[in-house]
Amino acid sequence: MDEKYERRLRRKAIRLTLRGGSRREILQGIARSSSWLHKWQERFAQFGWPGLRSQARRPQRLAGRYAARTRRLVVQARRRLVNRKVGLLGAKAIQQELRTAQLLRRVPSLSTIRRILHEYGLSKPPRPAPQAYFPQPTPTVHYVLHAMDWTARYLEGGPKVFAFHTIDLQTHAIAQTLSTDKTALMVQEHALQAWQTLGLPDGLQMDNDSAFTGGGTAPRRVGDFVRLCLSVGIEPLFLPVGEPKRNGVVERLNGLWSRAVWNRRHFRSVAQVKRASPDFTAWYEHHYFPPALNGLLPGQARRQDGRPRLTAKDIRALPDALPLTAGRIHFLRQVEADGMIRVLNEPWKVAKRLAGQYVWATVVTHKRRLEIYHWRRAGEGARLVTVLRYEIHEPVALLNPRFTRRERRRRISTMC
Repeated sequence: MDEKYERRLRRKAIRLTLRGGSRREILQGIARSSSWLHKWQERFAQFGWPGLRSQARRPQRLAGRYAARTRRLVVQARRRLVNRKVGLLGAKAIQQELRTAQLLRRVPSLSTIRRILHEYGLSKPPRPAPQAYFPQPTPTVHYVLHAMDWTARYLEGGPKVFAFHTIDLQTHAIAQTLSTDKTALMVQEHALQAWQTLGLPDGLQMDNDSAFTGGGTAPRRVGDFVRLCLSVGIEPLFLPVGEPKRNGVVERLNGLWSRAVWNRRHFRSVAQVKRASPDFTAWYEHHYFPPALNGLLPGQARRQDGRPRLTAKDIRALPDALPLTAGRIHFLRQVEADGMIRVLNEPWKVAKRLAGQYVWATVVTHKRRLEIYHWRRAGEGARLVTVLRYEIHEPVALLNPRFTRRERRRRISTMC
């Protein structure tokens, strides 16, 4: 079994589940059985994303149950293979050697042979593959960071309901918008409402959904929502493709809403769902204790932030046709085997030596350049890998002074 491929299928199934897909819809895109889907949905409900890993299966026959003669013949077969000038030394080769010699009525399995070799010190356990360091975006006193995502559910015999969530990663205060679609206009409407409620962040992290990026296949296409963020001084930050765990705080908020509201009521209309939204946000703010706040309620943490909030006057000051504004757009990407990454529908060369590692690519619109940074490990500063020319074939407007946060330290090192 290809564990990586199977785990990718399981993650895909869970992502579709979290977004409200029915069992039939999920299985149409994944060639697996209904019992397979139920098993991994249950495993995810109990253990979260780590539960999607395959569990070790206890072998039916243990090495200790084989007679001393059997273990001795395994060791002797291994030594014969070592003395040969050509050939392999692994468990499969030993198993074939035992079959050829016909000295045993029952030849041990490959896993048993490996355990016998390990018992005699003739093999080393495989080393786990080193995990690439991931520079997780982190809010600081000088850098306010929000996370945004959406989830979807189906009304019985009715339309689909989309729940948009934004959460302040420092105070854990939230904003929710419910809708029957997830168009770019709906995303903008939710964001404007969130920034009036939670205040204007310095950065906004999200996945690569087309509703956020603007979609399309044209290279260097900057979508309307990204333009809106830049217009109010917010730096969009796009997480690695296909890694929802990187946005785990808001993913867990999606699940919390499902457990606290959706699964506890029988909704007959979208209007009923929308009427329940204030109840959920009030309960969350005044009665729910997020583990990260160490006994503090989100409402209490929010009262202490003192952050500037978007006003109706600010919204009226935004132009109808949003220009591309001076600022930074961040992309966390894992370097492919050929040393490439993709940014705004376009491949960029980084370095083959960084294959499998995560890099931070930043488009600086007003300087028309692409900066790529890499962190070797936690506790070390960012290393600038390369600076590339990034031509933008349209004017870049200056940031409106009303959206300038002068106290912000615009250093990428504040974000990890």
